[in-house]
Amino acid sequence: MNEIRANRVGEQMKKELGDIIGRKIKDPRVGFVTVTDVEVSGDLQQAKVFISVLGDEKQRHDTLVGLAKAKGFIRSEIGKRIRLRKTPELYFEFDEAIEKGNRIEHILRRLNDSEE
Repeated sequence: MNEIRANRVGEQMKKELGDIIGRKIKDPRVGFVTVTDVEVSGDLQQAKVFISVLGDEKQRHDTLVGLAKAKGFIRSEIGKRIRLRKTPELYFEFDEAIEKGNRIEHILRRLNDSEE
């Protein structure tokens, strides 16, 4: 039962985080961010937020720094929007799956081109 609730809270947080980061964060370091997934622990105390950032390595790093600085504000906004006894602690991480998928697609395309 706890896992189902954690998944529901994670999905709701994903939706709200996308809105908060896209509309409320005014930090110029935070670039074009997409929240790809949110994993909430079973006790709803911690949430791992997976993000994808458009740009190079420096922009990715700057975005992570900006989000870390805004973590308190983001958490308070989540607390206002989702009724929970305690708002989970947020941890931001890059979602490497999209990048890996693009790399694999590029390799497959090169292999296909070399066969022709």
